[in-house]
Amino acid sequence: MKPTLVLVGRPNVGKSTLFNRLTRSRDAIVADIPGLTRDRHYGHGRIGDMPYLVMDTGGLEPVVKDGIMYAMAQQSLQAIDEADKVLFIVDGRQGVAAQDKIIAEQLRRKGCNVLLIVNKTEGMDAAVVTAEFYELGLGRPYAISALHGDHVNELVTLALEGFPGSEEIEEKSDHPRIAIVGRPNVGKSTLVNTLLGEERVIAFDQPGTTRDSIYIDFESKGSQYTLIDTAGLRRRGRTKETVEKFSAIKTLQAIEDANVVVLVLDAKTEIAEQDAHIADFILQSGRALVVAINKWDGLDGYQREITKRELSRKLGFLGFAKLHYISALKGSGLKKLLLSIDQAYTAAMADLSTPLLTRALHAAVEKHAPPRGGMSRPKLRYAHQGGSNPPLVVVHGSMLEHVPETYRRYLEGFFRDTFNLSGTPLQVVFRTGHNPYAYKKPAPLTAVEERRAHNRRRRNRKKYG
Repeated sequence: MKPTLVLVGRPNVGKSTLFNRLTRSRDAIVADIPGLTRDRHYGHGRIGDMPYLVMDTGGLEPVVKDGIMYAMAQQSLQAIDEADKVLFIVDGRQGVAAQDKIIAEQLRRKGCNVLLIVNKTEGMDAAVVTAEFYELGLGRPYAISALHGDHVNELVTLALEGFPGSEEIEEKSDHPRIAIVGRPNVGKSTLVNTLLGEERVIAFDQPGTTRDSIYIDFESKGSQYTLIDTAGLRRRGRTKETVEKFSAIKTLQAIEDANVVVLVLDAKTEIAEQDAHIADFILQSGRALVVAINKWDGLDGYQREITKRELSRKLGFLGFAKLHYISALKGSGLKKLLLSIDQAYTAAMADLSTPLLTRALHAAVEKHAPPRGGMSRPKLRYAHQGGSNPPLVVVHGSMLEHVPETYRRYLEGFFRDTFNLSGTPLQVVFRTGHNPYAYKKPAPLTAVEERRAHNRRRRNRKKYG
């Protein structure tokens, strides 16, 4: 099993910067704003000679007893319990802070395997800048610069000492990646926690609590999944903070990275234009989709009927997706939701043979032929699969440039119904066959052919004047 390195410290000491450095990614949002990271964030370490996991945490505020900062601190303390080694990060330019002493005391009480890291020491004398941190009582402090990468390689070697080495295997998940998306405060994090059966991400009654996209592996009835909890997507005009803009980008990237997207809607609020925009982006990305209408238990019969009409009117273009009425807080409706996720994933990754696709194409044409394009009708000869996630069907024939968009949508629906591709969009692409004689210059006539052509023209002039 890979060792886990957990990054802890008070807010704004450079934990997320070091996380991105160790994972060689930009998975954690970095900005000069304290308290930016809020949930535990996992990544695969890519610096060093052996594989390991890195966990970024929110700023540890030991003196706060309630609110969002308290929830962040609880997440950090839970991450410490999962750590093989804790990298306690302090700010070399600010010196020892009162919070650093409190955190150090907590780590000593827990008996953690701790490495004290003094960050932001670029251009400074390491011996001088680390001297005052000995008073924390956690052994020798090590000076690094996460931003510039100074001494980070030596840090990784030191942190992994004593762990058994193993060959690094490139991990490629063969199980569904499920992105949970929607507007702020619709219950995405609550849904994730209920599926996991633990308070894995912060669920707080405040819009915008989640900021990063958090990847979490879990198992249900023998099946493996990766859940992606995402930040809520606001309307563009209301995304004023730079942090919220980065969060929106992370959410859109999570949609692109997912196999199946669960669009969470709030049954207690009106289906907004932003919900339709999010759904359209999922559709344009070609991702399989399941729609979860949350907080359904709080509506009476009349309100439920109104909500269903709104869904049909505003999200009618998502006819391929299954709808589930759930309560993330109480856990109702989640079994059927997971079943639809499995079906959508199977449909998105379906392998369709060329003979079956071609027979389905001929059946579709026989049932409803394409309209004429000029003097003749387009001919659809055969079809094959050109990709998956989403399924891509390539249709070959002649004059296919004259096939209207309405007929393309008819074929998409016909293929989806024929192969039971529930929960996934399907794309149909037309390829017109190349005519080898279209631009071929005719060969010059021989002397005999030229004389015959001349005589034929002369006879025609005499006959027709």
